[in-house]
Amino acid sequence: MYTEAMKKNQIYNGETCPYWLAGRCTRNPCKFLHKITPSAINPHHHHHHHQHYSAQTTHMLNAKNVPTMKKKNNGGDEPISTNAPQKKPSQSICKYWMNGNCRHGDQCWNLHAWSHGKGFSPLAKLHQHKKTITGITLPNGTDKLFSCSTDGTVRLWNCHTGQCADMTNVGSEVKSLISAGPWVFAGVSNAIKAWNIETNVQHTLNGPKGQVLAMAAGTNTLYGAAEDGAIYVWKNTSEAQSPFEPVVSLIGHTKAVVSLAFGADHKILFSGSMDHSIKVWDLDTLQCTMTLKAHKDMVTSLICWGPYLLSSSLDGTIKVWGATDAKTFEVIYTHNEEHGVIAINGTSDLEGKPILFSSRKDNSVGIYEIPSFSERGRLFSKHEVQTVQVAPGGLIFTGDKAGLLKVWKLLANPEPKIASS
Repeated sequence: MYTEAMKKNQIYNGETCPYWLAGRCTRNPCKFLHKITPSAINPHHHHHHHQHYSAQTTHMLNAKNVPTMKKKNNGGDEPISTNAPQKKPSQSICKYWMNGNCRHGDQCWNLHAWSHGKGFSPLAKLHQHKKTITGITLPNGTDKLFSCSTDGTVRLWNCHTGQCADMTNVGSEVKSLISAGPWVFAGVSNAIKAWNIETNVQHTLNGPKGQVLAMAAGTNTLYGAAEDGAIYVWKNTSEAQSPFEPVVSLIGHTKAVVSLAFGADHKILFSGSMDHSIKVWDLDTLQCTMTLKAHKDMVTSLICWGPYLLSSSLDGTIKVWGATDAKTFEVIYTHNEEHGVIAINGTSDLEGKPILFSSRKDNSVGIYEIPSFSERGRLFSKHEVQTVQVAPGGLIFTGDKAGLLKVWKLLANPEPKIASS
């Protein structure tokens, strides 16, 4: 195959091509050998026109792995290996396996599983939505699961059978979903749709300008964050005809507000925006008391965890904020991801340890122990996971851009405890 190049004496020092070792050399002919040479065992042996070996390549070589060659097949370029490695040094999912055409089988060094790590297992795949799942909620005290999508529907799922029990077509893209008491709220264009799941009564809350992108429900109060940068507030009344009365709008953000979270005792509300800032609102006075600026892109998600605020952003960071003596908030820790963060959510594992889920732009969800941020595992999807929801009993729900809702279950810690002597 490469005899032409060899005849022209274009082989450099008999060196192995590192791109070929990694299974992705596109040169034909290539000036480097497409076979293992002694110099390939030491990645620092020579400098040449390609680049240093990747960590993964070095790992494969140290494990005495035999490299792959690319070969054309019906599914496009796919690495074909005659003697594939026995170990799985990679923590990345195999894209060929994902599409059903990896030829390495169990010997592939990339993952042939939708998750990596211990302590959780897949329970169900619910695929009825046609477009991006933008919200998932489980009303307290029920076995009902609701999901919404940009396909314009809100679906009700039977948690025991995994079947879609009911569907409401809202008529426009649904961008957010929460529940509070007997109410389920869906954020749509220029309005919020409210359903009372006990009485089946439906109401429309008008007023917002543009899509309602996030919501939060306090004591008898509903907050809806909209595309125009305002946060709309409704009071829950006892009147059956109009159970939600508009109160006020919280004005301050210069771009769309996409995330909301309550502070301690529901006395303050945090809002994250496409203007890269987080605002802190005093819910007694309904005034903005401070603006937190540390992110360089949209603040996609907010969580309050005890005295701390966690914020995620498309800038690829998760920031932990702590209150200072001066009654302000400052960043006390920044966790860097390799990709923009779409959503975060937290829960406690079955032993009560706090864990954080971080959905990233590379179609994976990282699972971290808090506060150390040591990675416990990853969940993978074919598409970006737009929403991550948690429920009592160790249930995790992920909804992706293709409309697939996956249910995962946390397992008891598989590591045996060793008693101290």
